[in-house]
Amino acid sequence: MAAFDPWDPDFLADPYPAYAELRSRGRVLYYEPTDQWLVPHHADVSALLRDRRLGRTYQHRFTHEDFGRTAPPPEHEPFHTLNDHGMLDLEPPDHTRIRRLVSKAFTPRTVERLKPYVAKLAGELVDGLVHEGGGDLLADVAEPLPVAVIAEMLGIPEADRAPLRPWSADICGMYELNPSEDTAARAVRASVEFSDYLRGLIAERRSEPGEDLISGLIAAHDEGDRLTEQEMISTAVLLLNAGHEATVNATVNGWYALFRNPAQLAALRADHSLVPTAAEELMRYDTPLQLFERWVLDEIEVDGTTIPKGAEIAMLFGSANHDPEVFGRPGELDLTRRDNPHISFSAGIHYCIGAPLARIELAASMTALLEKAPTLSLAAEPRRKPNFVIRGLEGLGVRVE
Repeated sequence: MAAFDPWDPDFLADPYPAYAELRSRGRVLYYEPTDQWLVPHHADVSALLRDRRLGRTYQHRFTHEDFGRTAPPPEHEPFHTLNDHGMLDLEPPDHTRIRRLVSKAFTPRTVERLKPYVAKLAGELVDGLVHEGGGDLLADVAEPLPVAVIAEMLGIPEADRAPLRPWSADICGMYELNPSEDTAARAVRASVEFSDYLRGLIAERRSEPGEDLISGLIAAHDEGDRLTEQEMISTAVLLLNAGHEATVNATVNGWYALFRNPAQLAALRADHSLVPTAAEELMRYDTPLQLFERWVLDEIEVDGTTIPKGAEIAMLFGSANHDPEVFGRPGELDLTRRDNPHISFSAGIHYCIGAPLARIELAASMTALLEKAPTLSLAAEPRRKPNFVIRGLEGLGVRVE
């Protein structure tokens, strides 16, 4: 029987058999190594993401002591200050206020206007890959595309963008289960450096505003919508991290899945109109964000099991996306799958605000690769990142004949 073990390389290579075993054992299971309640079924994950008795934070209602939790070590404070003021880790009314301001930059009309820019950039990146006869799909296409797009939206000058991805990777290390002290130290350092950079950029935009999102947040603050400088910094970091981590990993996980399913890849190459459903299916088939956590603010019951206030729930997105009660033949890659209510972008008030942009980016890079690199093939077996929560590859070597 496959075992759920987020630190086992065999599990990380393919967690889906272990998820099937979890689903067979029940609807909610206590996991002692992380002191969490695991939720593996699609129906429960979907419902609990919308349940207001759960929260991304508890600090709007309880102190650490009241909630039976230990405060983070003081040396981790720069990471928590940065993280705790972003809308992903806030609850109403603060979440509502910040999301309302940021959502103006992600309206369907605004995102639609980005399409030509995203398509042009994707084409240029793929041209470079083709010219070289191949390379690393992650470093050459998957990574630079969403990083450039979100940096452009935020108004980060091109010359300043090199540290963005390393900062993001170090900060996101803290979202893994039981991160090490070394991981925490890197996250703290990146939090300080990234915050200092953005503080300087915000000061520049105050004196010389532009058409970018940071200038827009400053203007909203000046017009009476309360947004502290820390909230601006945390929002910018969240948008950069969330705005490319999922897209990068969905791209490389997706192409690796296509290379391992040659009949599906051949069908896609024969019919590029499959790109929209293919992008959705690839996000379902090998989910970039495997787990999302919630605190139990008020006691809840799941299938007869009482989960007390103060507990932490781990909703297993990867398992939910392979639940046979929702998806026919979930272990098969089917690029024509129409009924595909995958949960890769979360749900409820924390539904991914950048989902429409991510879809445009995935479609643009996929289309460019299909059109400009029709002979794209795997050059070598990739190595998985030793992460569970954020699922991706160290790189994806490809060749173009």
